[in-house]
Amino acid sequence: MTVVCLSAGHSAKCPGAADILDEFAENRRVVATVAAKLNVRAGCKCYSFVDMTSRDQNTNLNTIVDWHNSIARDLDVSIHFNCSDQHTANPIGTEVLYVTQDGLAGRLSAAIAGSSGLIDRGAKLRNDLFFLNNTEMPAVLIEVCFVDSEADCELYAGHFDSICEAIAGILSNGQGNATALVDVTGKVSSFGGPLDTGVAPDEGLAFIYEPDQQPALFLPVQPEGTTGLARRLDPAVDYVACRWDYERTPRDMLLTEMAWVGYPGGRGYRAYPADWGPHMDTGRVADISPGLMHRLGMVTDDIVRVIFPFPKDFTEQPPPPTAAPPGPLPPHVYVNIETTAGVEVRISINGEPVLVDDEED
Repeated sequence: MTVVCLSAGHSAKCPGAADILDEFAENRRVVATVAAKLNVRAGCKCYSFVDMTSRDQNTNLNTIVDWHNSIARDLDVSIHFNCSDQHTANPIGTEVLYVTQDGLAGRLSAAIAGSSGLIDRGAKLRNDLFFLNNTEMPAVLIEVCFVDSEADCELYAGHFDSICEAIAGILSNGQGNATALVDVTGKVSSFGGPLDTGVAPDEGLAFIYEPDQQPALFLPVQPEGTTGLARRLDPAVDYVACRWDYERTPRDMLLTEMAWVGYPGGRGYRAYPADWGPHMDTGRVADISPGLMHRLGMVTDDIVRVIFPFPKDFTEQPPPPTAAPPGPLPPHVYVNIETTAGVEVRISINGEPVLVDDEED
């Protein structure tokens, strides 16, 4: 059981920064939403705190820290919003402050950015903050966005739930987080295959240029009327597209490692990285194959978690045998028939062989 203590920065009488957003009001919203999401996840318990009484900063800081230290827990998290002291229309971004938890801070910052479009300012070492120096367990302080940036506030408002999902996804079910280079949580859709008309017939893939670079991903022949690899993807294979940072996850690494794709705090499967995307404007963090969408029982804009590389201590978690079928079959059904001089017939549906006949008709 992972126990998280989550508090809102400042107090009702010492409310923090204010411009487009009121920091204390938004701290409370994020704390309440993230705590609720954590408390429905298996293996996770979240206690939350909002200071409604402290009248000065010193009392407020001690009240918050004393509350954290009074509870047996694994992790301390404080929610804040930043301020540049100069109102701007420009984006500034999200960051997470730490003293010892640089890896966790970096993953949280990347997850918030990936779920919202906020600029990822990353993990910031701060050894001058009372909260980080006086809580007795590992701690981070999240600066969600800047209250005086019009662009930040618009992204925050438009992706509030995704941001809270992203935070909860990182804080819950800590398996594998220590080695994750990518850990994002947010909305999902499907892509790829012969019948995906949202993909141009000649559209390629971002880091795979020939089928033999990753043969398991592709149908044996190019679908008629198409030339691009995106339409040749086998929709029955488990694959995923994310907005990979090639400096952090180089292209050759994406061709040799698998990802974990599944429910935040729940079951999931191995998947091949296949492409870069989806576009930020979609509000989604990942596109996956129609087959994987079906195996997970998800539909467009459900919430998915993607971890890369596949964590060593994770296992694939198929649904129990008694589970109800996860919705209708995926719409991509592609039948391929191969013959060799009338002697051999191979038939596959969505890349799965269904008949081998070595007799002539």
